[in-house]
Amino acid sequence: MRIGITYDLKDDYLKRGFSLEEAAEFDSEVTIAGIADALAAPGREIVRIGCVTDLVQRLAAGESWDMVFNIAEGCRGLGREAQVPALLDAWGIPYTFSGPELMTLTLHKAMTNAVVRTSGVATADFRLVREPADIDRVNLPFPLFAKPVAEGTSKGISDRSLIRSKQDLREVCLDLLETFCQPVLVETYLPGREFTVGLLGCGAEARAVGVLEVAAVGRGDASAYTYENKQEWRDRVAYELVDDEAAMNAAALALKAWRGLGCLDGGRVDVRLDEHGDPRFIEVNPLPGLNPESSDLPILWRLGGHEYSELVRSIFGSAMLRARRGWAGRRAA
Repeated sequence: MRIGITYDLKDDYLKRGFSLEEAAEFDSEVTIAGIADALAAPGREIVRIGCVTDLVQRLAAGESWDMVFNIAEGCRGLGREAQVPALLDAWGIPYTFSGPELMTLTLHKAMTNAVVRTSGVATADFRLVREPADIDRVNLPFPLFAKPVAEGTSKGISDRSLIRSKQDLREVCLDLLETFCQPVLVETYLPGREFTVGLLGCGAEARAVGVLEVAAVGRGDASAYTYENKQEWRDRVAYELVDDEAAMNAAALALKAWRGLGCLDGGRVDVRLDEHGDPRFIEVNPLPGLNPESSDLPILWRLGGHEYSELVRSIFGSAMLRARRGWAGRRAA
């Protein structure tokens, strides 16, 4: 059995001149090696493919695989996470995680909010700022929270993201529009506890595998799980696996969102409590970070007493099950 791995290697992008923040979402050699080791078994050939351009060249040369473990983020456009899945669909090659339609939707946080609301999942009220003229049309009460509409790893989220005045709203939105060249999502600020919920599987078989509470400590930004908090997580963040009533309510909301969107195989849903203690969907991560040491899903999994290799094999096993059921399994999930 030939198993390919598609990924964007951080070191490759740094060598090409990307900044540390621009390359923050990409994976380290440790992650790729960890996935390869977890999937290794007698009778399996593990093939490191690389990014979407590497995949194009290999497909054009006639290469194929029985399954691809895809964690490629892509680097251009709002459909960047959909590029590898779309190519693999076109060649009829099965792969882990969700398809191009879901990846395109969920990278756009405002569109995702609109869709999950149709499934009865509560979100914060929100507006989308596409251009400077939209800032004066934001008619939500303060405090607000602003972030780029389509970035991961909390890029663009800082202690300035919590906004208490019209002047700050204008300054932050203008800065984000210029820096990230994409719309800004402005939401009602959620002041309560923050959770990330780990999920495995698809459709009715999907299940929440743990609720991780994320809390700032020391020099950490208390307003949110900011970019700086994620980059310096050892000094700024405390992670705790929780199962109290609020955590279980968050898990139920996350699972409802996961199933409503039709996410596949594994990932995370981020949830925060509002001023009344009720859970609100923040965003879904259908292509979760899998760094064995520092990514949220492996941290959650480890705190639950499980081995990293078991997590990778669970995701892979879900994709294999879908492949055996045929493509209808993807559509039905």
